[in-house]
Amino acid sequence: MSMRVVVVGSGVIGLLTAMECVLAGAEVSLVDADDIPSPSAMSHDRLRSIRALHPGDAELTRTAVRAHRAWLEVERRLGMQVHHHVGALTTLPVQHAQESVALLASVGVTADLLRPEVLAERYPTIRFPAGLAGVFDPTATVVAADQTMTALAEWLRGRPGVDMYPRSRVVAATAGGVRLVEGVVTGDRVVLAAGPWSRDLLPAALSARLTLHRQTVLSYSAQWEGMPVIPRFGTADGAWLIPPVNGAPACLSAAVTSREVSVLTDRTAPARWREHLVDRFGALLADFDPAAVTGAADGYYLSASPGSGPLLADLGDGVQAYAACGGMSFKFAPLVARALAARAVDHPLHPLQARC
Repeated sequence: MSMRVVVVGSGVIGLLTAMECVLAGAEVSLVDADDIPSPSAMSHDRLRSIRALHPGDAELTRTAVRAHRAWLEVERRLGMQVHHHVGALTTLPVQHAQESVALLASVGVTADLLRPEVLAERYPTIRFPAGLAGVFDPTATVVAADQTMTALAEWLRGRPGVDMYPRSRVVAATAGGVRLVEGVVTGDRVVLAAGPWSRDLLPAALSARLTLHRQTVLSYSAQWEGMPVIPRFGTADGAWLIPPVNGAPACLSAAVTSREVSVLTDRTAPARWREHLVDRFGALLADFDPAAVTGAADGYYLSASPGSGPLLADLGDGVQAYAACGGMSFKFAPLVARALAARAVDHPLHPLQARC
């Protein structure tokens, strides 16, 4: 008889973990308090970027390259286009940009160094802070996150031995499965991957290491040709941009709009942060049109306290947990899922240090 793994959560981590368990020969029960895939999951955005460069961090950059390759494998499994190749432009002081080009080369990525005058010439409609250079990584992509999650759920529905339990809230995880508000789902192993909703299922000591954040993002209807992902413009407020792909609007935001909150509530963007982003991108983009802002919404994510170690937790009794790791969880999701699935089905795997 095959092992059965109960996966709680149908965001990108839960869906990919379920896929990895199926590929390892296990049966899967996928449980979510919402629909499957979960429209309330942190990963259920229109667009997410997949890029390699993390300036000054060789380990994270190397892991990001592995994650990108893993996403390409997911694309092959699904038999659909997941990646939209747009490249990524990171702006930095000239010396740091040179170091970043060398860092990318050390992990097998050939990037272009754009000195300040070249940067201004190549992107004349962007008003970058003075003196910054650019690092252009042509391998970076944008993923239509919501469409990819729908495809993952459909892939799972078509597999024998996969049972789905939408709109089924889990109240406890045990050695023999999970207990719902009404009923139980049994299994040999349990994986908790329900993002912020996992906190009530985690031991208090682990839950205390997690901080909930809320961030405002603008949706912008742009007619840009050749616009890359810009993970950092070099502004003090940490402005960033994901260009429009596949019919989805561009995403505009800034790190300063992320703030700590205690509970999940609505997704309504405060006027203060909407106006801040409109002003910020009005200053950065010469062709910015406030009338082209089609919406503003808040999203949530979890971060772990600095230095608290891996976020993959063995809770004992066959229960594994991954609560999330900031905005980078989507990028690293295939690697996290492999690690969770390997633990669940008792396959040896080098420990994944899921870092923020």
